Amino acid sequence: MTDESSRFTFRPIGVIYSPYGRRIDAPHQGTVVEGTQTGEAANASLEIAEWLDEKSLQDLEGFERVWLIFVFHASEGWKTSVKPPRGGPKRGVLATRSPHRPNAIGLSAVELVAVDGRTLHLRGIDLLDGTPVLDVKPYIPYADAFPDAKAGWIDVLDAQLGCRSAPGPRKPR
Repeated sequence: MTDESSRFTFRPIGVIYSPYGRRIDAPHQGTVVEGTQTGEAANASLEIAEWLDEKSLQDLEGFERVWLIFVFHASEGWKTSVKPPRGGPKRGVLATRSPHRPNAIGLSAVELVAVDGRTLHLRGIDLLDGTPVLDVKPYIPYADAFPDAKAGWIDVLDAQLGCRSAPGPRKPR
């Protein structure tokens, strides 16, 4: 059992440089880009921190995708239930991908375009400019893809709205 005294400290390994400066500009998922300014998957880069030895990137070239584990640094707190962007009733926050979570940690599978020194060139990103990245892990299809897995309430929405339907970025209020 954990309590308030169980705390962890993480040191970002790098920072994302992305075209998305505000939350309303970014797509809800990196692969769902309808409604974005260009309508295409966004290019971005991850600049690895100076304290991390460049050897840590060795052998990453050749992977088509990587997982980014990051901090939702623009999150403004959290609630136990949230309204998903695709509509429907409020859902338990842990049954969603909302950035407003008990621990503001995110996970995103993005395309690795190239490794250039201390820079990872990425595509299909939904992270904001300046997002701190905690870790990078290679995407391994046989271990990371489960195409026949059930997706709970998402399956119901997909049946009603079509697979992979998602709203584009929100309009400014």
